[in-house]
Amino acid sequence: MISKSIQSCREAIYRDLQQCRRGTFKLFADIDCDTFCRLAHPDFSPVGWHLGHIAYTEDLWLLQRCAGLKPVFSEYHQLFAADILPKKQRVFLPPLPEVKLYLDAVRKKVLDYLEVAPIEEQERLWRFMIQHESQHCETVAFVLQMQEKQGRRDTDLNADTRINDPQGGRRQREEGILMPDARCPMPNSEIEIPGGEFYMGSDAAEALDNERSRHLCYLEAYAIDRYPVTCGQYQNFMASGGYQNPDWWSVEGWKWLKVHLVDRPLYWSENPAFNNHPVCGVSWYEAEAYCNFIGKRLPSEAEWEKAASWDAANQTNRTYPWGEAPPDASLCNHENNLANTSPVDAFPKGSSATGCCDMLGNVWEWTASTFDAYPGFESYPYRGYSEVYFDGEHRVLKGGSWATFHQALRSSFRNWYYPGVRQIIAGFRCAK
Repeated sequence: MISKSIQSCREAIYRDLQQCRRGTFKLFADIDCDTFCRLAHPDFSPVGWHLGHIAYTEDLWLLQRCAGLKPVFSEYHQLFAADILPKKQRVFLPPLPEVKLYLDAVRKKVLDYLEVAPIEEQERLWRFMIQHESQHCETVAFVLQMQEKQGRRDTDLNADTRINDPQGGRRQREEGILMPDARCPMPNSEIEIPGGEFYMGSDAAEALDNERSRHLCYLEAYAIDRYPVTCGQYQNFMASGGYQNPDWWSVEGWKWLKVHLVDRPLYWSENPAFNNHPVCGVSWYEAEAYCNFIGKRLPSEAEWEKAASWDAANQTNRTYPWGEAPPDASLCNHENNLANTSPVDAFPKGSSATGCCDMLGNVWEWTASTFDAYPGFESYPYRGYSEVYFDGEHRVLKGGSWATFHQALRSSFRNWYYPGVRQIIAGFRCAK
């Protein structure tokens, strides 16, 4: 007889698998063949490849390795494996309907196996697979936006007023959709965080290997900004010659700037309608330079996480800044609900116990910390997921973006990039 707790877990996994898949297919609604197969950037595979890779990975881990079944559509395996073809060769894809058939065939077998799988032993793997799909969907969402921005730039269709608005300024206010905010940049007040211990990381079933183990961390008192840095605030740095003055840049940052010769964030817009949206498309070096310019610094990963998750009144961590309720459209900008950034003060209900706002969703936030292992770290489900990036070079980002699915959205979640990477989903907030 199956216990109620095991059956409840099985049902929750079923719901998350199906909900995540609905979000996946929504991203590909009405997509054309060129967009499906195009290599928009040398660092990112075509969006259609991600769709096939999701099916391939479910088949490999859940059906072949756990259920002992033969591969589904084995002729696709060389194409959709992550470590065989270089990205530039991933453009020769089957049509979208065929890739969807692949996903459906794999998913049918996965759901059949879920009914009999030893879920008490495998729950962590199933949770990993759901997050694997959600993370690829985030990549698909921002690559699609990147293609749209490139198309506008190439055709010069009123770029200054439309480049940050994926709907070309035609999107109307609907439930959960926010129009651009044309106010002057708001003052970014500071939140004082008292010194003391808090628990960092997570040991929950959904926690990835780099989030483990949950451990006590002591921090001295510090201050952190209530909001991420906005486009309007960053404009002051640009207008003051921030990109031309080496005084604000570290030695490595100045070297990076001299190589890349940029003078504004990626896909920057002069449109004042986005003054109170978070600045995005900046590298770690640019974020560091801005902090130096205003006499602050980037928060450490621990400082960011304490401000987001620690409830001092109850001496406990919250899974999300607002508590334990799962993310929804009233709490943060996520899951491609708006397909773009939103004003940093648009979700007051989603603030943390400390009073910090916009800490989940909208933009990933750079921290000062190098990506490294927590105490008790063990690779899961394979070494290449996290451990190979503990190289002393990658920097941690926290908080998720407008494209992050809720399954990968929590205060303990960790992202990592090289400091010179400029992503359209990455911004920052300041501390001191």
